[in-house]
Amino acid sequence: MIIDLPNTSTHIISQKLSALREERGEVATGRVLTLIVVASSEDDLPRIIDATHEASREHPARVLILVNHRKSDEVHLDAEIRLGGDAGASEIIVMHNHGELVAHRASVVTPLLLPDTPIVAWWPTNGPRNPAADAIGMLATRRITDSLHDDDTDALFRRRMTYTRGDSDMAWSRITLWRGLLASSLDQPPYEPIDSVELTGPADDPSTDIAAGWLAEKLQVPVTRHNSGTDAIPRDDKGNKTISIEKAVLHRESATVEVTVVDSETVSMKVGDKESLVTLGRRPLADCLAEELRHLDPDYAFGHALRGLVRVNRPERTNRLPNYRGASIPDEAPDRWSASVADDHFAEQESRR
Repeated sequence: MIIDLPNTSTHIISQKLSALREERGEVATGRVLTLIVVASSEDDLPRIIDATHEASREHPARVLILVNHRKSDEVHLDAEIRLGGDAGASEIIVMHNHGELVAHRASVVTPLLLPDTPIVAWWPTNGPRNPAADAIGMLATRRITDSLHDDDTDALFRRRMTYTRGDSDMAWSRITLWRGLLASSLDQPPYEPIDSVELTGPADDPSTDIAAGWLAEKLQVPVTRHNSGTDAIPRDDKGNKTISIEKAVLHRESATVEVTVVDSETVSMKVGDKESLVTLGRRPLADCLAEELRHLDPDYAFGHALRGLVRVNRPERTNRLPNYRGASIPDEAPDRWSASVADDHFAEQESRR
């Protein structure tokens, strides 16, 4: 069921939800959290709604999707209530903010928050520089960004500088299965320590970056991150999307570990002379969102992976400033990814919390 409420207010939306609950016998007490999605008029709204729909099968929630129309001059609020088959196990409220309402989006969403439930904020594309300091982020206990779809190609590093417990990124959840596979490879003989690591992936893929930071922090060995030269979302020979970390090599004294993408559904894992094929494909957005909603406590592993970013050797990334996709890069610009001052700043931010 989809109910349109043009030129409305949050008070009218609340009244309509109460009337629908009485009419349909639905109650809000079955919702385990409130999910606030902050989007813009340029975003792929059906993709975002589908992801929240699928994730709600595991996490029944009240989903508040704020669509900001920054170029609109007229101040008004258009809403859409989705229930039943159009919302999964949740109730989805899509609110289009026009004009000055964009600047007051926290005030717009506050009357519709469920009482006594956790609040999660998700930015599917361009997120704030500091999610914890954002008006919506201050309402939430968990804040999820997506550096892959951010116009700033250095968004992951930028948010590293403002990291607060409760922050997370879809770049991290996209490689959960890959991380498990790589860790399982070390359970096979000869059980030797890792001497160094090499990772290869697209230049603008934050998942490869955070994987490199994770390995650098956990293993305390040299980690080199190579650029494959492919698109940010790589594809196999048939044009199907593959996982972004196209190759990982863990160097040991006698038995090197190699994990290499074969196609969209398969990777090759080679430990020494033994090779096996493992089913592993690119995770859909809904699966990543459902994983992020599974644990609402701070993701300390993600925080440590961020801290390891400055320890990663990136030979193809010299002389580069934070860049926006499509913008030019000054040749004389320093590389902030390897700046020691960044590591000191991160440690200082952590000590204050």
